[in-house]
Amino acid sequence: MKNTSKLVLTLTVMASFAFIKPKHSEPKKINIVIDAGHGGDDFGATSDAITEKHIVAQVTKKIKSLNSNVVIHFTRDEDNFLSLKDRTDFINKLKPDLVLSLHVNSSLNNETSGLEFYVAKETEFFEKSNEIAEKLIDKFATCKNLKISTVKTGPFYILKKSDVPAVIVELGYLTNENDKKYLIDENEQNKMAKSISEFISEMK
Repeated sequence: MKNTSKLVLTLTVMASFAFIKPKHSEPKKINIVIDAGHGGDDFGATSDAITEKHIVAQVTKKIKSLNSNVVIHFTRDEDNFLSLKDRTDFINKLKPDLVLSLHVNSSLNNETSGLEFYVAKETEFFEKSNEIAEKLIDKFATCKNLKISTVKTGPFYILKKSDVPAVIVELGYLTNENDKKYLIDENEQNKMAKSISEFISEMK
């Protein structure tokens, strides 16, 4: 009788475990900050009536419309001025996985052209930022209309003061006629936005 009771108890315990669903840990959500450079009274690079602040805002909105599986935060959604400190305070409060700061370049030499990617040596996140920038360059390799540089270093405020990996992406030179046509073209902006969106969607 005792053995029968033990058997029943054992079977009951086993049956109860069979109905317990295993806990599946949720995949880590990737958080990205997209920083659209300049804004408000700060036009950035200009050429005729074309301004850096508007180009990066247009590309940023396209990235926003394409995103699906990562959380993207924007330093600005409107045409408003934010100081560099405001931007890094926003970033450091969020502590995202990555900051991409979008800009458009200019030069006294109108032959200078191409996409450029900057990271800062003056930060503990230099190696990680550099690794990310290298991978982002690979993603832009399909952009045949622009030259693409290797990763460069620069002591830019947003790179040095962000307490996370950060990369500045200079999308081209407004002072170069070929780059300018590329930068203001709707289809080319879509390609840039798609390259960035696909890259951040693949981050793990």
